[in-house]
Formats: sequence, structure tokens, C-alpha cells
Amino acid sequence: MFTGMSAFPLTPLNESKIDEHAYLKIITRLVDAKVDSICVQGSTGSYAYLTLKERAHLLRLAVEEANGIPVMTSIGALRTRDVLIAAENAQKMGASALLLAPVSYQKLTLDEVFSLYETVAGEISVPLCIYESPGTTHFDFSPSLLLDLARLPNVASIKLLGGYPESENYLNRITNLKNALPTHVSLGISGDVFAAPSLSAGCQIWYSVIGGLFPRVAMKIAHLAITGKGDEAAQQSAKLAPLWALFRQYGSLRVVASAAAMLGLAENGCLPLPLKTLHGDVCKEISDVIESVQLS
Repeated sequence: MFTGMSAFPLTPLNESKIDEHAYLKIITRLVDAKVDSICVQGSTGSYAYLTLKERAHLLRLAVEEANGIPVMTSIGALRTRDVLIAAENAQKMGASALLLAPVSYQKLTLDEVFSLYETVAGEISVPLCIYESPGTTHFDFSPSLLLDLARLPNVASIKLLGGYPESENYLNRITNLKNALPTHVSLGISGDVFAAPSLSAGCQIWYSVIGGLFPRVAMKIAHLAITGKGDEAAQQSAKLAPLWALFRQYGSLRVVASAAAMLGLAENGCLPLPLKTLHGDVCKEISDVIESVQLS
């Protein structure tokens, strides 16, 4: 499942409930587009704001709705105990793979992060994807640590952050890692603006925010880049420059949540407080971008 475009859908919710009807409507949109895989309860799916019970329930709904498309889910939590519970729940609910970031309130050491992944990898029976998200976790994966983790059992993919650690050199990092990784471990990219060049540079999968709401657009870019049509992929990505600008200014989660509400796929205010969807002139700007680049 670690090739192509993996869609990361929104989990519409408010302080009183999860909007399961809207959630399934978004999942069905991905199934109809025949995405390569789906990752529910990723960062775009607000996994950190959900209880372990809610995460397991939502995963079961997604697996039932996915019509055979592989479904991955996040298992990150503050304590290793809870990560293992999330992993066990996810496997029982039918997850095809697990996504794990080194979530912590206290900044973790290299040894602590390795121990986390070593413990989890030894307890699971489905593939594991390593999740690099330094803005959230405040942890930097060194190339040597990533290579050590890639040798653990069940590790199958690494989700890199595009443009990191330096926007000028991130493609070299991709190339170097690709050449050094075991062949069974795929290299994936997140940070949508960086997807097209990263896939052309050797990443095999795009872990995509826009793919969770506008799957056909993301699928086109991913498959162009992966099949050697990098220039065409770059051209298609460049058309989305106004959207990338909105992501940088307001955060991708707020933008896609607001866009989902505009498209009638979710209600207004579909984020867990204190997070808020966008309002006023910003929404008009998002609507204009959706129309101008024909996202809908």
C-alpha cells in the first residue's frame, strides 16, 4: 500500500459529537476516486484530539466503507502504553498499516524514540510507517536514526516532511535516504507543495492533505510524477500555488476543514476547539481558489 497517493481525510467533529455522516461522506468521496490508500486519523484527521475508543470506532467505519482500499491509521500517543493499546485496537478494527509519530510533551531523546519504535514494531503484525513531524513533536530524525529504524521488523515506510530540514537541500536528503534504505521500505512525502518534486526525486508515495478532500487532483499529480512525467506533475502542482499559499498562512487543516464546509461535506465549525475553521474574507479567498483551479 506504500506507493501512489495516500489520502488523509478530515474528521468532522465539534465539542459534542463526531459527525459520522460527514466523515463517511468524505471517505466515500475517496473510494469513488479510487485512491491508492487512505489514512484516517492522521494529523488532518485530528487523531490527537480523539480518545482511543473514538479512534478505533472511526477506523472500523472507514475500513467498512473503503471497499477494499487499504486503510492506515495513526497510533501516536503520549505514553507507550497507550500507543500499544491504539495499535492493538487498530489491528482488531482491520487497519492495513499503522502510522506513528514520536508524540510527547517532554522532548524525547534519540534513545527514547528508538525504544518507542522498537517496542511497537515488535508487538504488531501489520506494517508500520514512521511519521516525521518536527513542528508537532519537536524531534528531529537524523538520517542514521531513520536507517536504524528501517531495519526494525514491520517497518515499511517513512513519511518525510517536504522541504525539511532546509528547503534548498531536502531533495538531496531524499536521494541519499532512498539509496541507503532497505528495498522493502518505501519513502513517502508530506507537505503538499513539495510532493511533485519529491516524487520525481525518488519518493514512492505522497501522504496528502489535499488528497483527503480533492483526491482526483492529488492522484493526477502523484501518478504523473511517479511515472516519470515530472515536468507535467510540477505544472499541475504550480496551478495550486494559491492553495499552497493559504496552507502556509492559515495551516492546511484549517483550510481543508473550511473548504469541506463550503462544499457541503461538513458543517461549519467542524474542528475540535480550540481549533477553529476560517471565516469572512478568508473563506471568500478559499472559495475563489477552489473555483479558479477547478478543485471541486
